[in-house]
Amino acid sequence: MNTTLDVPRTTDAARALVSELVEHAAALRPLIAAGADRTDRDRMVPTENIDALAEAGLLSLMRPARYGGLETDFRTLLEVSREIGRACGSTAWLTSLLNANAWFVGLFPARAQDDVWARTPDARVAGVVTPSGTARVVEGGYRVSGRWAPASGCGHADWAVLGVTRPDAEGTSDAVGIVLVPMPELTIEDTWFVAGMRGTASNTLVGEDLFVPAHRFHSVPDAVEGRYATPFTDEALYRAPFVPATALMLTGPQLGLATAAVDLLIAAAPRRGLTLTNYTVQAEAPTIQLAAANAASLADSAQLHAYRAATDIDEAARAGAYPAYDARARMRMDAGRAAVHAREAVRIVCSAQGASSFGESNPLQRIWRDIETGSRHAVLNPEVAAEIYGKSLLGIRNTVSAMV
Repeated sequence: MNTTLDVPRTTDAARALVSELVEHAAALRPLIAAGADRTDRDRMVPTENIDALAEAGLLSLMRPARYGGLETDFRTLLEVSREIGRACGSTAWLTSLLNANAWFVGLFPARAQDDVWARTPDARVAGVVTPSGTARVVEGGYRVSGRWAPASGCGHADWAVLGVTRPDAEGTSDAVGIVLVPMPELTIEDTWFVAGMRGTASNTLVGEDLFVPAHRFHSVPDAVEGRYATPFTDEALYRAPFVPATALMLTGPQLGLATAAVDLLIAAAPRRGLTLTNYTVQAEAPTIQLAAANAASLADSAQLHAYRAATDIDEAARAGAYPAYDARARMRMDAGRAAVHAREAVRIVCSAQGASSFGESNPLQRIWRDIETGSRHAVLNPEVAAEIYGKSLLGIRNTVSAMV
């Protein structure tokens, strides 16, 4: 499977590729769902899940075709991670994040990309772009130290993308950046003790005085404005807007979790009674009918917002037109709104199903914990997104965050 989406999705070849990838994801759902409780309990996505995803090509969606990747687009990533999310939130999260970090690598200079993939084209990349480390200039590069969390999927990765600050470059576009570090040079501290998305093993990466060659540094302010270091400017995927793409990548698993919750409600309604009422099956009760309608509509709304943002991102990238600030603000708003709608859909389902939703044998409790945790990632913060978008609508820009 070596076709890429360097042509619009309206072509037969592009549609066939997307359909094939989503079918691969759907075919893996029984395997992944069967191990979802174990994933949650062991706080780690099983290696067999990762191997199955890789074999199906689902961890190469964002890798350049030059290294054997599929080099698809953001809509495809959403569709695939949504499908996996219907089976397991943590596995879907890693599907998104391992692909997302491959996309980050595709923005670096050619030499850095070669470092990661030239000899090991199936190398996986984890990362934390929050600038939790520091980089000190030395001959030939930098000395980097820091602690980075949460590093989702770091236990399955060969490399890491890490956010750093450069005190020596304060006031310039190089003051904040991301660097590439081989995983064997880092230590993983087991710190991910959380209520939801437990299987993502989003532990803490620790590095002390690591040498990073100069070509493995990329300015974040440059990236935010679309000034990428990759020389392969004909590759549409790596022209996508940095912040909207970074936020949107996290929504696919949540679309899947919301869909899974609605599916569980619809499956249970014809078989279960409504406690302390005269309804022998829930399907006959208006309260359940309304819950099903509202939850399904919210899940649909989440998908529509996310897919609109993906379409905007992908079309701009193909056209080689970096979206203006106001357009990027709306894309970030779409990602935040998708997360809120997906979370609310799950809440409605849990309320309709009552206390039984939280029994340990009920997958709803895991879905609820996963989406309550995943939807609160900082880059998806809906209040921040709304403030950025509202200000942009009124012509007020660059006052809330540089990450737009």
